[in-house]
Amino acid sequence: MTDSISTLRAITDLARPSHYGALPLDSWIQDFVKGWLVPVLRPVFRVMQMPIQMLLDNLQGMLLAIPFAVILVLVVLGAWRAAGRGVAIFALVSLLLLDWIGIWRETMITLAMIITAVVFCIIVGIPAGILAARSDRAAAIIRPILDVMQTIPSFVYLVPIVMLFGVGMVPAVIATIIFALPPLVRLTNLGIRQVQGELVEAGRAFGSTSRQILWEIQLPLALRTIMTGVNQTLMLALSMAVIGALIGAGGLGLIVNTGLGRLDVGYASVGGLGIVLMAIILDRVTQALGDNSPDRKRASG
Repeated sequence: MTDSISTLRAITDLARPSHYGALPLDSWIQDFVKGWLVPVLRPVFRVMQMPIQMLLDNLQGMLLAIPFAVILVLVVLGAWRAAGRGVAIFALVSLLLLDWIGIWRETMITLAMIITAVVFCIIVGIPAGILAARSDRAAAIIRPILDVMQTIPSFVYLVPIVMLFGVGMVPAVIATIIFALPPLVRLTNLGIRQVQGELVEAGRAFGSTSRQILWEIQLPLALRTIMTGVNQTLMLALSMAVIGALIGAGGLGLIVNTGLGRLDVGYASVGGLGIVLMAIILDRVTQALGDNSPDRKRASG
């Protein structure tokens, strides 16, 4: 790993053009990252990635060990229960197609990465959104951070991620978390703030504590908006599958990148088709989970 990082640094130094501007900002950033950030904080970040590594390894091992027929039945029944007959039939046909074209293993690897990223986005994003909703000062601090996370191109932070975490599936998951986290924080904040003040005041009038108001009034009423945030986070995480393969992730993104590298449009299309089908299934199911309307319940019944 050390040799690969040293080689990457040498290549980037050779390929780096000389600076012509009056303000050498690029040199300052380069010196900061290579001279302080990587040597000082890399051991800390290595420890921080251990929970992600554990969850990813366990999920991937479990999904690859479960027989195809078992996953097929569980997904179809879950889709039927959550989103109705149409989504269940689509899930059945899609999963059979993924197995027939020979990318089932890669689909499960990608699914393990996406689930891991979304789980950590939920762990970080919902509490951050709650904090932003309950404190205007916290919201003012969090908002510009989210703006940077949403607007900075993902290729820009791939280099520091590789320097801090190395290459492989875990760094790809970390890049996915950074890219997919902001919508969940924003929509959690929005959902809680949109809860009617009269309901909150009524809860306080009946003697409810701040925690009870949060768990029994605000979060249930904001659940649909929060689930929309989870849905958007999931879709953004899936969109990172191909980019994550550039730094060592496997799965469907690796198929797409390999096809592009060989100019094999058929092979790349197979990987892209797997990502699209998985995205549609997960999108429909998560949307249905956030929709508690009577119409949806009758449709799934």
